[in-house]
Amino acid sequence: AVPVCAPTASRCQMMEERANLMHMMKLSVKVLLQSALSLGRSLDADHAPLQQFFVVMEHCLKHGLKVKKSFIGQNKSFFGPLELVEKLCPEASDIATSVRNLPELKTAVGRGRAWLYLALMQKKLADYLKVLIDNKHLLSEFYEPEALMMEEEGMVIVGLLVGLNVLDANLCLKGEDLDSQVGVIDFSLYLKDVQELDGGKEHERITDVLDQKNYVEELNRHLSCTVGDLQSKIDGLEKTNSKLQEELSAATDRICSLQEEQQQLREQNELIRERSEKSVEITKQDTKVELETYKQTRQGLDEMYSDVWKQLKEEKKVRLELEKELELQIGMKTEMEIAMKLLEKDTHEKQDTLVALRQQLEEVKAINLQMFHKVQSAESCLQQKDEAITSFEEKNNQVMSSMKQMEERLQLSERARRGAEERSHKLQQELGGRTCALQQQLSQLHEQCSSLEKELKSEKEQRQALQRELQQEKDTSSLLRAELQQVEGLKKELRELQDEKVELQKVCEEQEQALQEMGLHLSQSKLKMEDIKEVNKALKGHTWLKDDEATHCKQCEKEFSISRRKHHCRHCGHIFCNTCSSNELALPSYPRPVRVCDSCHTLLLQRCSSTGS
Repeated sequence: AVPVCAPTASRCQMMEERANLMHMMKLSVKVLLQSALSLGRSLDADHAPLQQFFVVMEHCLKHGLKVKKSFIGQNKSFFGPLELVEKLCPEASDIATSVRNLPELKTAVGRGRAWLYLALMQKKLADYLKVLIDNKHLLSEFYEPEALMMEEEGMVIVGLLVGLNVLDANLCLKGEDLDSQVGVIDFSLYLKDVQELDGGKEHERITDVLDQKNYVEELNRHLSCTVGDLQSKIDGLEKTNSKLQEELSAATDRICSLQEEQQQLREQNELIRERSEKSVEITKQDTKVELETYKQTRQGLDEMYSDVWKQLKEEKKVRLELEKELELQIGMKTEMEIAMKLLEKDTHEKQDTLVALRQQLEEVKAINLQMFHKVQSAESCLQQKDEAITSFEEKNNQVMSSMKQMEERLQLSERARRGAEERSHKLQQELGGRTCALQQQLSQLHEQCSSLEKELKSEKEQRQALQRELQQEKDTSSLLRAELQQVEGLKKELRELQDEKVELQKVCEEQEQALQEMGLHLSQSKLKMEDIKEVNKALKGHTWLKDDEATHCKQCEKEFSISRRKHHCRHCGHIFCNTCSSNELALPSYPRPVRVCDSCHTLLLQRCSSTGS
């Protein structure tokens, strides 16, 4: 039975409140019109009946208003439904903009009072309220179903307000404190009129006085309710302070977790270093394998050279024997001529080998030039990376200084929070009998709490941004360190290659001297090298690309790196990766099978098949 009786009692209470407010509205409008007629229909802001009219109007608009709960506390303002007039009636946009632009107004209550002043000055207060009451589906968001604005009494009030269009009000909003005014109805204005009325209307006036008495009792009850609301707001403030303390503890926990993440990032950096060292070792192994292949080719050339020397010695011995036979057997000239022809053929073959050796020497020289260019490019890359490292170190110093500033801001926010707590304790001690002062101090506390929350949010966002920048800079620093390690490995390789270059230069000089001697010995023989000339012509048609000119593989168009190295095709001269030039074929200008790209491999195989058929 209790839950059924509760809503009926609240409805009866709301009906009594609506009736009392209707009687007060009729009295205030009547007294205002009588005083205006006596003064000449022009009113100022200091006119007492006009002030009481605005107070009664404010109570009517607040009747049945829904309470909106927020993080700071409860909010109950009648300016929200008045803002709907701007959407429904475009003529009211001037009032709304002028109210928002007033710098003295800081609360929604003050803006609502200013809106009522301006609407009365325009003589359109009744029109604007009629537009609101006609759109009750929009007012349901702000008012309860039993509110005055949602019932028939709202239209009665609009009819009463139409009579105020006769008045001229000159109200100045500048300099007036509309935020802190207390909306209390002064019943003395209406009680004085009882003595001045005629005897025929005494019964009606007595009923009005009784209604006023009931209304005063309701006002007292409302005041007790507001005191309870203030106490609940104070409790809410204490809860928000405790929440702020919990958020600060959570922030400290987050800082600890961020430090743990930094340690994890350092461990990851060490893992990345180990991986980079492994990759450097793999590249070193690849270079060693290539050097071994090069040494094997050099050994083959040395063996060919020793074979040529042996053949020359044998030819000298044969020539000596032939001279002895010429002295002994002059009649055997025809046989000697045949032997000479055979010797000439042998010399032709040896000259072919000499030409091949000269071409290989030229290739060795070209490789030395390419290694020299690579050394220069690696040194320039080292200088650029050193500059980038210095710039990143400066950025790290800047980030550390910004972190220190953020910590100082946190300390300042904690001091402000402590000051707010002390102020809240003082306000609890001074609550007795100072409800008006409490409202002002509570508004200040709300503003301070909101400002503190905004500062905390901004500091949190700044911290997050700084953490992101730190992570980015750590990633870049790790990449730079990995590149530095790669550069150090390249330096070591360059030193080894320079040492090998010196050794190869010595070997080349020795081979050139040997070739000069071979040329002196074979200068008398005639050269017939039609096949070799054709091969040379074919090779001259293809240009030998430099390593600096090629950054991507010509066939698969993938970018070269430490793992994907460059390889020249010995037939066309272009640069390919290992997968696109893994084939080997015997070319006429090389004694052994050499590296050839896939396209040249297929082309040469087709030629061989066509010549064989």
